[in-house]
Amino acid sequence: MSVIGKQIKKYRVAKGITQEQLGQLVGVTTQAVSKWERGGTPDAELLPRLSQVLSVSIDVLFGREEQSFMTSITRKLSEMPIEEAYRFAFAICWAIEIGLMQDKSIPDDYMNEFIDHFEIKADETDYFSKIMKDGGVSTARVSPDFRYFFLMVEPKESIKDSLADIDTLHKVFEVFADKKLLRIIFYMYSRLNTPIATSLISKNTGMDSKEVDRCMEILCVNNLAVRNVVATAEGEINTYMFNQESSVIPLLCFADEIAKRDYRDFIWDLNRSKPLLK
Repeated sequence: MSVIGKQIKKYRVAKGITQEQLGQLVGVTTQAVSKWERGGTPDAELLPRLSQVLSVSIDVLFGREEQSFMTSITRKLSEMPIEEAYRFAFAICWAIEIGLMQDKSIPDDYMNEFIDHFEIKADETDYFSKIMKDGGVSTARVSPDFRYFFLMVEPKESIKDSLADIDTLHKVFEVFADKKLLRIIFYMYSRLNTPIATSLISKNTGMDSKEVDRCMEILCVNNLAVRNVVATAEGEINTYMFNQESSVIPLLCFADEIAKRDYRDFIWDLNRSKPLLK
């Protein structure tokens, strides 16, 4: 079977139509469709109509969908203003989330409305999507002005084998469980990544200088900050550079998600045949 024949059959079956129905929609006989799927090639003038009926691009019909799609998305994002690029990237992530439901019964028209649905919410409710299947896990927050997306491709071995041991993970959670440390983390993330003196952290968190230095030492040990000593006319003072660790914000988002009570599950598809942490 030729590449284009495989693609025609693949997307015909995905649309749920027979060879006869495809032939009628394109304007050819059932025998012609059967010939294509057994290795023949449609006439060039039929490709636009085939593309339209099967809801795929001509590139897809020739088996170039992944490369051309990935390249075009990459190019488009790289040419956008950064804020627009993030919004567009999330729109792609949301389409991925819906696609991972793998519900082939949803008509294209309704699917388009479903994909655009997050943009028309006017209320203040938090909306979440959670999908857990044997291939992995994905979750999205689609609140009116707060959106994020997480996708994990499940490893061949146990997820537990890929994580640090319980003692190591516990030390991380101890940092974020300490109210004083959490208060400092929130303050440090409210500033640009510049050196900050102990006295300024103390002023903005309500803690005395000794307590600030104690807390900052813990953050330094956990690679969340770096301490430097600066000589001044009044003597040496401690300053800290906060490592803008990109994992902190997702961790705070997921902690908020776990703690939240007032929300709605927009998509809820937990359909696994085996435990996640076996």
